[in-house]
Amino acid sequence: MRVFITGGTGLVGSAVVAELLRNGHTVLALARSDASAAAASSAGAEPIRGGLADLDVLRKGAAAADGVIHLAFSNDFSSPEALATAIVEETAAQEILGEALAGSERPFVTVSGTPSVPGRASTEADPTPTDGPVGGRGQAVIGVLELASRGVRSSAVRLPRTVHSNGHGGFAGLLTQIARQTGVVGYPGEGDQRWPAVHALDAAVLFRLALERASAGTAWHAVADDGDRVREIAEVIGRRLGLPVQRMPTETFGPIGPVFASDQPSTSTYTRQELGWEPKGPGLLVDLENLQP
Repeated sequence: MRVFITGGTGLVGSAVVAELLRNGHTVLALARSDASAAAASSAGAEPIRGGLADLDVLRKGAAAADGVIHLAFSNDFSSPEALATAIVEETAAQEILGEALAGSERPFVTVSGTPSVPGRASTEADPTPTDGPVGGRGQAVIGVLELASRGVRSSAVRLPRTVHSNGHGGFAGLLTQIARQTGVVGYPGEGDQRWPAVHALDAAVLFRLALERASAGTAWHAVADDGDRVREIAEVIGRRLGLPVQRMPTETFGPIGPVFASDQPSTSTYTRQELGWEPKGPGLLVDLENLQP
């Protein structure tokens, strides 16, 4: 299959590109810079220069492919305004990709997040969340899944709060980044809240399986660890970096602070049963041992 991918040079995207190529697919990768284009070429993909705001480029990339995987996002959490701008940009990009695929029965796999359900671990049957600081992303995902009624084999891979590789990535990676800047490993709330996690290589396998097998309008969970307690995550980071660990106000973590502070375990039982996905990589707490001071 000839696959057009956005975000193909990020932590998750680079793993997805490698997984696709290993399994006989060819890859067209959106590249917003010379460095990204070089990275895509080095990985074995064909770069297409442009960013999420280049809607004509997105349209042409999707039209030239047998399927699309969307992963790109600016990840600018510096302010509520910056986050809102990023969500608007991503929403427009997904709408264009969907338009290009309408009526073709080709697959369109988008990225989503696991829901948070009070009192229990979320499952694939739970609705895509549309509230909170990143609720707009959930609304865009619902729009992609609704393309099933327009002849697109659309699906969503819901990623947990931390997708990691060699100790980097996801919410745990943000805690590490903040700790390096401030000299303190902080965590919001009591630290008992749980964050699900998955290794990037395992997430990549699920994106490929969804591309190849997922039925239209379905959502899947890339969850390996159902939920690691945030205090334990912070303690490993603190030990590896040689920094103190302490509770900090939720607002310290910017516009996604409320997300950081919520308990949000999740499971992937249905995904494993239906798509045959079985994560094999190390868990988050083990992988964080790769962090260097």
